[in-house]
Amino acid sequence: MERLPESVDRDILEQRIVPALVTIRGTLGCTLHQAIDAFAQRYEELRQDRPDDFELSRDEYGHDFWS
Repeated sequence: MERLPESVDRDILEQRIVPALVTIRGTLGCTLHQAIDAFAQRYEELRQDRPDDFELSRDEYGHDFWS
């Protein structure tokens, strides 16, 4: 996958899902579905590499967004 801007990591860590998806789509020139897949992949990488940077648990993350 092409390198994503640092702002995507910040958006993911701060639970700003829509801005992250917009940036991913703009950077990769991809569909929304592909952007969601890229978001999920980067989210998992960050969870593994930087678990202490997340304020919310896996279950809590994005809860307000999807509700």
